[in-house]
Amino acid sequence: MIDLAQLRREPEEVAAALARRGVPLDHVREVVEMDVEHRRLLQEAESLRARVKELSRQVGEARRTKDPAAEELQAEARRWSDEEGVARQRTDEVAAELRSRLLLLPNIPSPETPEGRDESENVEVRRWWPGMEEGRPAPDYTEAQRRPHWEIGQELSLLDLETGAKLAGSMFPLFRGDGARLVRALSAYALDSHRDAYEEIRPPSVALTETMMSTGHLPKSADDMYEIPRDDLWLIPTAEVPLTSLRRGEIVESADLPLRYTAATACFRREAGAAGRDTRGLLRVHEFDKVELFAYCHPDEWRTAFDDVLARAEGLLRGLGLAYRVLDLCAGDLGTSSARTVDLEVYSPGVDRWLEVSSVSWFRDFQARRANVRYRDESGVHFVHTVNGSALAWARIWAAIVETGRQADGTIEVPEVLRGYLGGQSVIAARG
Repeated sequence: MIDLAQLRREPEEVAAALARRGVPLDHVREVVEMDVEHRRLLQEAESLRARVKELSRQVGEARRTKDPAAEELQAEARRWSDEEGVARQRTDEVAAELRSRLLLLPNIPSPETPEGRDESENVEVRRWWPGMEEGRPAPDYTEAQRRPHWEIGQELSLLDLETGAKLAGSMFPLFRGDGARLVRALSAYALDSHRDAYEEIRPPSVALTETMMSTGHLPKSADDMYEIPRDDLWLIPTAEVPLTSLRRGEIVESADLPLRYTAATACFRREAGAAGRDTRGLLRVHEFDKVELFAYCHPDEWRTAFDDVLARAEGLLRGLGLAYRVLDLCAGDLGTSSARTVDLEVYSPGVDRWLEVSSVSWFRDFQARRANVRYRDESGVHFVHTVNGSALAWARIWAAIVETGRQADGTIEVPEVLRGYLGGQSVIAARG
């Protein structure tokens, strides 16, 4: 959540920054007014507590001296104690409402974040394709590569959407044979690429409500998540969720920062607001595998952490030989918790679309405040900053590899960096 102290100091500045994201001015003013009311009630409750304490002292003194006024003082103390109870209850109610409203306010966008209302105003920063550095032009894709991945997957028995739907419903893909091995190889390739600087974590695939709250996925995006109410658990939508809470409630030493983690997990998303959109093949699915990069860092070092995650995600795409572009997300398209986000999109020739495969984000201390993760240095204790990014999400990468690698004879050329993970296999063909 945003810093309440900053909101008190700079209400107009915060309101103006959030307006860039489309947050109405009234929403911010209501939070400011509720904070003022909460502090007034808290002061009132403390005043009543002091009065009750003084009366209790007087009752004790009166009883010690056998003063006949002791009973009257006792009755007055009870009345004021009841008043204090009412004031405390009201204070707690306003505090809960204040927190609820704060949890719904998005992060303050970075000054570097472009202006814009929605994804149509995101800014393209650059493009890359194989051979670009040597002066080769952008790829001119062949007719074979213009076949959509769901047709290729069915033809080569790599992707079985019908059986996946039979088992779990639509938008739950089932990979077979070399198609399944390709997904596994992608995760191994990514994890091995990050092992030099990131500790590998294998977290649970479910998370407590508190864990989901820490990243900002709750309460805002509850409709897009899979909940298990009986156990107060949620299927994780990304490894960002457990990684953000690894050190929840802890204080780390400044000298130990940055703390960097990577994890390969299944990810689950209802995407309730996307029904009927892009549902063919692997364009939008409810379950997919992804490798995540995450860092707790010092506030002065967020850019280094951010640039490292972005460079690693781009490095994987270049290693796979996939054309991609980099988008700087505008303020109106940022995720709830993000202050700045850069997306990577691969080009998928079979569907003639740019497909998002990574979002690299800096959250300032927005998530750390929710998770209460702090660091200690000579100046005191402060909240860490968090950075994370996908490196990478495999469903759409799988689609792009299958389409881009398709040859005239219908086989698929395996990217060289993956061949070692497939026992040296260089071509995927139909099973004979």
